[in-house]
Amino acid sequence: MVAHFHYVLGGGSLFAIFAALFFWWPKMFGRKLDERLGKWCFWLLFVGFNVTFLPMHFMGLAGMPRRVFTYDASGPLPLLNAIATAGSYLMFAGVVIFVYNVILSARSRVPVGNDPWRANSLEWWTTSPPPEHNFESLPPIRSERPVFDARGGL
Repeated sequence: MVAHFHYVLGGGSLFAIFAALFFWWPKMFGRKLDERLGKWCFWLLFVGFNVTFLPMHFMGLAGMPRRVFTYDASGPLPLLNAIATAGSYLMFAGVVIFVYNVILSARSRVPVGNDPWRANSLEWWTTSPPPEHNFESLPPIRSERPVFDARGGL
């Protein structure tokens, strides 16, 4: 129960939040995060997440009850708990790399363009970061990809 809950809700939220931060960082602050550090962050989070929560499935099958502060120190539980703890340290390392990436981005004085991803939606049509009022008038929208259309379909 605990492992499944963390896999579905925790993982789904965690990876969606980090993906959104990396995608919209240039729009919010006018600077990109370092892609190499972003890949390190992702892989440490991914491996750490699975190393943390996969053993919990086996711990539950081995009879570990929920909401306990201690458990019987015999059988497979101590080893599985140690593995899960090691995975949590990997996840922590991924978060530290993300924070370091944010600090590097804040110190960087190199602004990104309005559309660093060559995205197709309207938020990328305006400057990065956007002004208080994005558009004086609504740009022409003829499809679900208005910026793609404005670039001439390229």
